[in-house]
Amino acid sequence: MANAIRSLRDRIGQDGRKAAKNRAVRTAVHQHKHLSKQGLLERAFTFAFRGLVYAQIWEDPSVDMEALAITPDSHVVTIASGGCNMMSYLTANPRAITAVDLNTAHIALNKLKLVAARHLPNYEAFHRFFAQANSRHNVIAYRTYIRPHLDEATLAYWEGRDLIGRRRIGGFAKNVYKRGLLGNFIGVAHLLARLNGVNPKILLKAKSIEEQREIFDREFAPFFDKGFIKWITDQPASLFGLGIPPAQYEALAGEEKMAVVLRERLEKLACDFDIKDNYFAWQAFGRGYGEGPSAPLPPYLQRDHYAEIVARAERIEVRHTNFTDYLRSQGDASLDRYILLDAQDWMTDEQLTDLWSEITRTARADARVLFRTAGEPSILPGRVPHAILGRWQYRAEDSLDYTRRDRSSIYGGVHLYVLG
Repeated sequence: MANAIRSLRDRIGQDGRKAAKNRAVRTAVHQHKHLSKQGLLERAFTFAFRGLVYAQIWEDPSVDMEALAITPDSHVVTIASGGCNMMSYLTANPRAITAVDLNTAHIALNKLKLVAARHLPNYEAFHRFFAQANSRHNVIAYRTYIRPHLDEATLAYWEGRDLIGRRRIGGFAKNVYKRGLLGNFIGVAHLLARLNGVNPKILLKAKSIEEQREIFDREFAPFFDKGFIKWITDQPASLFGLGIPPAQYEALAGEEKMAVVLRERLEKLACDFDIKDNYFAWQAFGRGYGEGPSAPLPPYLQRDHYAEIVARAERIEVRHTNFTDYLRSQGDASLDRYILLDAQDWMTDEQLTDLWSEITRTARADARVLFRTAGEPSILPGRVPHAILGRWQYRAEDSLDYTRRDRSSIYGGVHLYVLG
């Protein structure tokens, strides 16, 4: 009887914490009244965002690490998302990394990656699990090496079932990169392309950047001129699969039609970087990382970095919390590297001011903040008080260069601020 009471109490506690986190997500997204058009869209996005959104993060970690200039004394605080960058930052040898997120699925994925790095027997098993992610041997490896070391909440997530009844850990036997909001979005995009006579995988056969350009102009560019594509991309809900809430949709579109903006971003992804070196393009056009020793991979999955990842994995802490709330729990001048992804596109002026107040309070000398925006300019001037933002130097030329070189290609701007 006592055990049953403790179990019920624990479950009630978990449900209460989950409800609190769901409220935190709603607070981050909901900016309009319930029954307004924007309010309904915001609530639809919140519902969609409850599950796995990104099996892979879509910010270029090579650009991040160059911009952040990580040192052995750095404490990096980042939004977790799919966990790829969190793991990749270990190759820069920081003292500590704290990854925070409000999405329970992302927290579970991040913790799975950490346990896998520590306990899978070798690089081959680690590579098969996350770079291929399509073998039944991964489920066996999970049961043998990973499962015994997972905390209760992470274990419950991976052994639970998704909305259509599939056991979540089974995703690693059937290409997990085809799952989640983004995976489903890319799948629908592939279906629409095929219905219009275009196989997106054709781009992966290009032998040069010139050939990539030729294929894009011939096969992909006309797709965005079709009336149906123009209509559907004009609907904000159509981009929920990219993890784009209504407020960010408006920033992304700007003065252009969304079909024009999406074509420009896809063109950069397809044409500005050699396909042999851009794993983001492989995910977009091939729905995976590709196979063979020459397939491009994020740093944490590259063989040359495996020993570093294993040795340094214990430096990462994953927290299920809001970025600003985490900073509130830290001491003055205690942190020095901050990665906000594109989360500020969602925020009100009040939320931005609260966030930057805490960043500034916790920042050590020469601290750096890196973030991305759907539109091209930084969104901070005029929205964060000068008394706070004036303490930071905006590296405009560097930011333009990082934007140009970000291989994920989906953002309008990559922005670097350095404490002055």
